[in-house]
Amino acid sequence: MQPIPERVIVADDHPLFRSAIQQALKQLHPDIEFIEAKDFDSLERVIQAQPDVDLVLLDLHMPGMQGFSGLVYLCKRAPELPVIMVSANEDPHIIQRSIEHGAAGFIPKSSSVEIILDAINTVLRGDVWLPPEVANSDVSGRSPSEAELAQRMQQLTPQQFRVLGMISQGMLNKQIAHELDVSEATIKVHVTAIMRKLGVTNRTQAVLVANQLAVAPPQKIS
Repeated sequence: MQPIPERVIVADDHPLFRSAIQQALKQLHPDIEFIEAKDFDSLERVIQAQPDVDLVLLDLHMPGMQGFSGLVYLCKRAPELPVIMVSANEDPHIIQRSIEHGAAGFIPKSSSVEIILDAINTVLRGDVWLPPEVANSDVSGRSPSEAELAQRMQQLTPQQFRVLGMISQGMLNKQIAHELDVSEATIKVHVTAIMRKLGVTNRTQAVLVANQLAVAPPQKIS
């Protein structure tokens, strides 16, 4: 008997894809409840408000995520929640890095409905699912330095994670404080804590460290 998820988060910034994945999942069971998230901030809010979710389908390039940093952070905050990465990027190295950073599976967006359902069923049974061409290959994943960076990233609090993302976007402390509706002094405290946890001494180094978990977006076909 196949496991049936009751509540699934579909985290993707493209409404059409969110709709398409929901239509595919309804073939598992018509009564599955779907919760949508269009960026990482909304995903975090949903997870905090809805702790009894069975599965997250997470777009690798969703706004608010710095490459694998969002996945690393999510797996640390909700280790019992299975996360399947979904992406148009089908690079075997990227897929393998996703699994090594905590994803329970990786579904290319070019996959058929049958493959999507097979991947979800596999993950819900407690196994890891990879595209066959990757599962049967010998692909090395993240480097030791990247693994160490992931451990450092996991130490960040939710607010520190947001601040680091804004720093990576080039925002100043004053701008970040306005965006988060806190004092500039509070942001300075967060920045200091971020640099300490990441093992760096300035903002530029913090951005460079965060960028080590970045993933180049898939190239668009013109």
